[in-house]
Amino acid sequence: MEELIRKVILSESEAIKNIPVSPAFSDAIEIIFKHVHEKKGKLVASGMGKAGQIAENIATTFSSTGTPAVFLHPSDSQHGDLGVVQENDVLLLISNSGKTREIIELVSLSGELYPGLPLIVISGNPESELAKNADVFIFTGNPAEVCPLGLTPTTSTTAMTVIGDALVVGMMTKIGFTSRDYAKRHHGGYLGDKSRSQAGTEFSK
Repeated sequence: MEELIRKVILSESEAIKNIPVSPAFSDAIEIIFKHVHEKKGKLVASGMGKAGQIAENIATTFSSTGTPAVFLHPSDSQHGDLGVVQENDVLLLISNSGKTREIIELVSLSGELYPGLPLIVISGNPESELAKNADVFIFTGNPAEVCPLGLTPTTSTTAMTVIGDALVVGMMTKIGFTSRDYAKRHHGGYLGDKSRSQAGTEFSK
């Protein structure tokens, strides 16, 4: 079993190394900056199933690091939650296949509400409908799943998570986000204490 675990970890680490780094990352950061920090909109992240869980994590991480973001469940969007979308927002959509019906429908519905909303798509399928309709397409590299059936989202969601982290760190750097800024948004727990301690150190230098 230990050897199997080593193979899983190696496979996932190789998938991360093989994520194509392209200008799409910078383009996505610029679009998010323009709409959230200049136009005072927000980032609306969405995905279905496991991809949706990654989208929610990305949204909360963006919010805690100075870029307001929310997660919108694509199914709930058809039952009134689409109302959270506003005209200066930007959509971050995650779908490994690029064919997820609920996400494609979300694009259509949000476009009817506010035509021209920019779309950032993270997917493993550059030939998909979502990819072709995106303002910015970020390719995961379409790694093979480590699931022995080749079905369960495993390696693909790892790649999605890393891409999300790269976007967050890029934005933090662009806006000059500090420990003091972090402390204002994360008061409780160990990280709240640590951020306040670091903020004090920054201002004592």
